[in-house]
Amino acid sequence: MTAKPHRGRRFAAALLGAALALTGGAAAPHLASAAPPAEDWLHVSGNKIVDAAGNPVWLTGANWFGFNASERVFHGLWSANITQITKSMADRGINLVRVPISTQLLLEWKNGQAAAPNVNTYANPELTGMDSLEIFESWLDLCEKYGIKVLLDVHSAEADNSGHIHPVWYKGTVTPELYYQAWEWAATRWKTNDTVVAFDLKNEPHGTPNDTTRAKWDATTDVDNWKNTAETAAKRILAINPNVLILVEGNEVYPREGETWSSPNTDPDLSPNYYYNWWGGNLRGVKDHPINLGQNQDQLVYSPHDYGPLVYNQPWFDKPFDKASLTNDVWRPNWFYLHENGTAPLLIGEWGGRLGQDARQDKWMTALRDLIAEHKLHQTFWVLNPNSGDTGGLLLDDWKTWDEQKYALLKPALWQHDGRFVSLDHQVPLGGDGSTTGISLGQRYGDGGEDGDTTSPTAPGQPTAGTITANSVALTWTASTDNVGVTSYDVLRNGTVVATVSGTSYTATGLSANTAYTFSVKARDAAGNVSAASAGRTVTTGTGGGDGGGQGCSATFKTIGSWTGGFQTEVTVKNTGTTAGTAWTVNWTFPSGTTVASLWNGALGTPAVTVRNAAHNGALSPSASTTFGFVGSGPAASPANLSCTLT
Repeated sequence: MTAKPHRGRRFAAALLGAALALTGGAAAPHLASAAPPAEDWLHVSGNKIVDAAGNPVWLTGANWFGFNASERVFHGLWSANITQITKSMADRGINLVRVPISTQLLLEWKNGQAAAPNVNTYANPELTGMDSLEIFESWLDLCEKYGIKVLLDVHSAEADNSGHIHPVWYKGTVTPELYYQAWEWAATRWKTNDTVVAFDLKNEPHGTPNDTTRAKWDATTDVDNWKNTAETAAKRILAINPNVLILVEGNEVYPREGETWSSPNTDPDLSPNYYYNWWGGNLRGVKDHPINLGQNQDQLVYSPHDYGPLVYNQPWFDKPFDKASLTNDVWRPNWFYLHENGTAPLLIGEWGGRLGQDARQDKWMTALRDLIAEHKLHQTFWVLNPNSGDTGGLLLDDWKTWDEQKYALLKPALWQHDGRFVSLDHQVPLGGDGSTTGISLGQRYGDGGEDGDTTSPTAPGQPTAGTITANSVALTWTASTDNVGVTSYDVLRNGTVVATVSGTSYTATGLSANTAYTFSVKARDAAGNVSAASAGRTVTTGTGGGDGGGQGCSATFKTIGSWTGGFQTEVTVKNTGTTAGTAWTVNWTFPSGTTVASLWNGALGTPAVTVRNAAHNGALSPSASTTFGFVGSGPAASPANLSCTLT
């Protein structure tokens, strides 16, 4: 079966013909501008995916595996009907299906070796006599009929039910070059069929540095460098079809600061040299080595995977966690920063699992669902299949009945407008013509654009620094206001988001001693609108104990009270080293208009603000501390250029 013209193009041609007839040969300008795009190809704008008219879209779907496995066809067709399954997905809001496939199968199709798979033709009479390629392309026709788009995913090199365990994209007779050629064949085959809107280049590249075969991410052209492989595959695909979205997953590990890919793979719980995450879920390398697609950069989407403790008990599940801690400790440093910084869109290609068996699992899945819904991250839930051993599926074992509890969790992360699900097809409603549950993309934007709350919150107040140590700063700020309500605040350090919090305070930790940092804050509302950044506050951390040996000193400031024209501060000086000291000095600067009026338990000197110990509190043994205090004139202010020395 050959690729065919898309219904949207036929519809647009008919509309244009009607316009020409009405105007005596010249298309009416208002009709032409009001018509939805003739094709459904998608592109990238910042961290959003948009249609040809620039309207933002939300890809929300599920996975259906089987073509990647030895059966070489969707699982479930041994009992259930392909048309009924597809229609039920569309009726329930699945506007994108991620289809795992193997490079081996693509090469068989390319070489004319498609075989007839084992399907139940009593349940699927429409598939009688078809080989695996014909079944796949007849299913594309069903997707077009019901308004579903398709994301094709090379899940493994070989057609193997466990092929995803192999860490890289080449294996046995499937060489790196054949991997590229398989993708080129797919790009050519469906380049005029905008039902297939995206290619996920390789499922879950992984492996650790001790593994004989592993996927790394760096600037080399080594055969195991996933970053270079993804760029090469993407460029060869886009040379054939420049309109298809390219999804690039992460890998498993990435060297920590100061380490390289040659560093030993020490026990990650004892002396880690690498950052670990889920297979395909580590996109830290993008910060240092981003994917570069040149003139086709607007087709790039990054696609991490994330799972809960029932799949694998990661270390972050062994301590209390919630959405905020998962965001700050796991999601943001591994991939969410790419969305927040506007680098590229994210599509969470796999997430999901069983419910009601582990409270931690349910908590994780709800938290990630909420992050997806709040930020409109694109996603394909794992999985439709009930025969996924460690996750279960959206369908129960009869391949007909939906798991209503799991679907209820997923539903808020499906694109809905005015109570109906939104298709990614401009002409076909999700669910097909006459659908009562879905609308088309053209219907969604029939009013000419996004509606609802589009008002951004006001900028929050400039952060104020409270307690300052050698490696932490306590921040507070004045709340933002919004026409509906502020839901959270993004805390930026030197221009990069480092935390999302619900209140108006945050303590930055893990900082370097005697280092200046600038903090600012942005507010978010429930509709995802983001405020302008607050004014920045530059704070210099205290002087720490260096390598932990010898003498070290820290100074911690605490505001005791403030009033119009003045304030009171207490400063704690601590010996952070391993040897005793006999005298200490603390230095800092205040902004113009703020001065020290009176001071106790110390001696005030110059330049700037210098406080030396008094006669009775200069001697400090290791870990010992003392305090001094002062009354300041002018507005209360955080110290800058703070330093502490002990002799």
